[in-house]
Amino acid sequence: MKKHKSVYSDFEIDKLTNSIENLQSGDTFSTDVTIVSIQDIKSINNRNKWQFDWIHELKQPERDVYKLTITNNSNIVQGLLSLEIKHDHVFIHLIESAPFNKGKDKVYLGVPGNLVAFACKLSFQRGNQGVVSFVSKTKLINHYIETLGAVHFGNRLMIIETKDALKLIDRYFKD
Repeated sequence: MKKHKSVYSDFEIDKLTNSIENLQSGDTFSTDVTIVSIQDIKSINNRNKWQFDWIHELKQPERDVYKLTITNNSNIVQGLLSLEIKHDHVFIHLIESAPFNKGKDKVYLGVPGNLVAFACKLSFQRGNQGVVSFVSKTKLINHYIETLGAVHFGNRLMIIETKDALKLIDRYFKD
């Protein structure tokens, strides 16, 4: 059995947008976040320059994996999110932007922020007051404090509390 090492969050919030924004044109596009199917995952692997083992995430019974897509274009995955519903919050295991949304030549801004906002929204829907947590790489702790309003809870644990969760939800989800 293949052993998986602990993964710390290393997603960067490139820009808090109102959806996702085309880097070249500045146009914004509404998005949908939906549960991932096994069909979606078949083309998401290291050969296609995805960093994480999303098949492994999908096989974890306590985790749910979601995809971010542009509304009316559900075949092109813009980013992925693996999370777990805990009794008092939502825990983010992984967030990854699609390979074409990384680096200086990325196509869209706002993918990681959109996925974090979705986790906050889901936390409210599950009765957890929008509270979300994740374990950060040390070098990104201040980045998450500044961009997401996250609180450094000790060691590498980051928490987004209700007030900042509401700000993210209001930015990304107008309904």
